[in-house]
Amino acid sequence: MPDRLWYLKQINIFSQMDEAMFRQLNDMMVEKTLQKKAIVYMPDDPSEYVYCLKRGRVKISKISEEGKEITITILEPGEIFGELSLIDSGPRETIAEVIDDAYLCIVRRTDFERLMAQAPDMALRVTKLIGLRLRAIENKMEDLVFRDVPARLARLLLRLAHDHGKPAPSGGTLIDLKLSQHEFACLIGSTRETTSLFLNEFKRDGLIDLVHRRIVVLDPHSLEARGV
Repeated sequence: MPDRLWYLKQINIFSQMDEAMFRQLNDMMVEKTLQKKAIVYMPDDPSEYVYCLKRGRVKISKISEEGKEITITILEPGEIFGELSLIDSGPRETIAEVIDDAYLCIVRRTDFERLMAQAPDMALRVTKLIGLRLRAIENKMEDLVFRDVPARLARLLLRLAHDHGKPAPSGGTLIDLKLSQHEFACLIGSTRETTSLFLNEFKRDGLIDLVHRRIVVLDPHSLEARGV
């Protein structure tokens, strides 16, 4: 099995650090393995740590005022999370939950800030990442307010096809992610039943296909029209 330093070098945000910086970061970190459905942090937890995802998947979500879970993003290996603590040291506002058995490396926020001060290039990449994550939250909230469920679902499918797509053997773009209908529902702020209804409608209309519990996007132009 690769050692921890090897895993650190696979984290996108650290890709251009030199060997000495990698070893310094390695000395700061603590490893942790978490099983599926484990909670990394909850709203109101202290913002004391930044997390590096080495293996598995983690979803970041919020609970709406109506008590509905809304998934903001699903993180893949090579990403960091908890990074908003670097601009706001107040309590957490989101939930981080493991959805596939995960291997994390954890660093104290104060240590991470000290490392960024020594590596301006990395600090710039972290700043850009924070901006992208904040924009994603804003876009998610805008979708919930101004778009109906089929539009939100169409936009989600297009985004997943762009970020996680690969050519399907029979044509189209296979979304190479294992997501349950409940997870799809949380990503668009809907219920599992409603999400299932519109997935079946999209399939009936020839926009998508369902192959071994995975989705193949067949007609992105029509999905784009549905997402307006």
